[in-house]
This record gives sequence, C-alpha cells and structure tokens, in this order.
Amino acid sequence: MTTSSAEQAYGAEHAEIYDAVYRGRGKDYTAEAEDIVRVLREHRSAVSSLLDVACGTGTHLEALRKSVDHVEGVELSPWMHALAVRRLPGVTVHRDDMRSFGLGRTFDAITCLFSSIGYMASTDELDRTLRVFREHTAPGGVVVVEPWWFPDEFLDGYVGGAVVEVDGRTIARVSHTVREGTTTRMSVAYTVGEPAAGLRRFSDTHVLSLFTREQYEQAFEKAGFTVAYTAGGPSGRGLFIGVAPGTETVPSSAAAQEW
Repeated sequence: MTTSSAEQAYGAEHAEIYDAVYRGRGKDYTAEAEDIVRVLREHRSAVSSLLDVACGTGTHLEALRKSVDHVEGVELSPWMHALAVRRLPGVTVHRDDMRSFGLGRTFDAITCLFSSIGYMASTDELDRTLRVFREHTAPGGVVVVEPWWFPDEFLDGYVGGAVVEVDGRTIARVSHTVREGTTTRMSVAYTVGEPAAGLRRFSDTHVLSLFTREQYEQAFEKAGFTVAYTAGGPSGRGLFIGVAPGTETVPSSAAAQEW
C-alpha cells in the first residue's frame, strides 16, 4: 500500500460520507468496541492503554475510550485523519503509516480493525507491519487484527449495494469486487443527492491482498507473538489475537485491591 494509493482510496469525498454510509448500513461501532474490549481482557487482565491502527475517522476509538484510560490512533489518509482529530479532542491521532510508524512508547493493546491490514501489498509488508506492532506492544500485551477475506472464502465478482438517507442527503453506494491473482480489486461508485446541490458522483478503487490464514499466523509468530484465530468478529472475517511475551505489570492500585 503506497501512500498515494491510500490517499486515493480514502480521499476527501469518501471521507466526508464514510461514517454516514457505514452507520446507515448497520455498522454498530459501540457494540463492536465492547466486543473488542472483552476479547482484550480475556487475554490481559488490565488494559489501560490502547492504540488503534488505521483508525479512520475515529469512530471505534470514540467508543473504545469509554473503556480504556488512554487511547491513541494512527491514520494514513489526511482526510480521515482530520475527521478523527475533530471527533476526538484531547486524543492524540498520529498521521502515519502502519508499516513504519514509531511513537516511542508501548501500549497494553493494539487494534487494527475493518480489514485495514488487507491493504498490505505483500507478505513482506505484512511481516513488517506486525514487527512495528510488536515494537509498540507492552510485555504481555495483546494485538487484535481483523483480516480481509482468506483466498478460499472470497466470492469473486461480488456486488454489494446500499442506499442510506442521512441529514437530508441520500447516498447510494455500489461495489464490485473481483479477484486478481493474490489480490482483490474493489471498484466502488457513489452517488450523493442533496436538495440544493443536486447530484454528485465519484468512485474509488481498493486493492486488498488475499493472505492465507497461515500467512497471517506466520507474520505474528515472526514478530514474536503467540497467535490464535477466532471465527466471526465484527464483519464475519474473524480476528487474529496475538499476545506478546512477558508478564503484564499490575498497577499498584489493582495490586492493593487484591490484598
């Protein structure tokens, strides 16, 4: 995923309607965040800091911050980043690349949701990204990654469509996704209708890699995590859960409560 391709996939027009489209299609960010926190706490008793990588407009972070004391985000698209900053006053949202960011600290948990990891163009990029995650994970910390489809589960030629009405606007989204070797190419067309402005149309293209389950697991293991895969997840594509070596540090207040 080059910087230019990410910016094209999540440009200004797409970012501006992004939340309206997915909320209108029934995506429940609050419920998903609650489920993610539950998964994290199944693997680590105390989660006081969290980094959401490819955080988009910050909708998951907005919900996650209700359960985690300190949250930060990383987002590459300048337009999505700007919306996240606006949504989350007081929260640090870094404009950076998941393959190479360096924040100078670690977190109890890292999340990378909504199949954003699929934008990695090769297993080398996938491996590199998991190494970066590991560098930012505290001892005993947990990384949760929502993958893109596995090769044997992807439906070649899939067409999806939705029409949503939000704040006086009608937004239609139609997508067509085809397999190209070890990747998928999703072409998406939008029509936005507003009473005063009339109709405007735009399109974008997303290329995501069809990594196998084994390739994801190998990337986690090479980075030093123990890894498990669980089916289901927010979008039906499952979740990879990586745990870093080491023992988590119990906060002094929690230790006192144990006595």
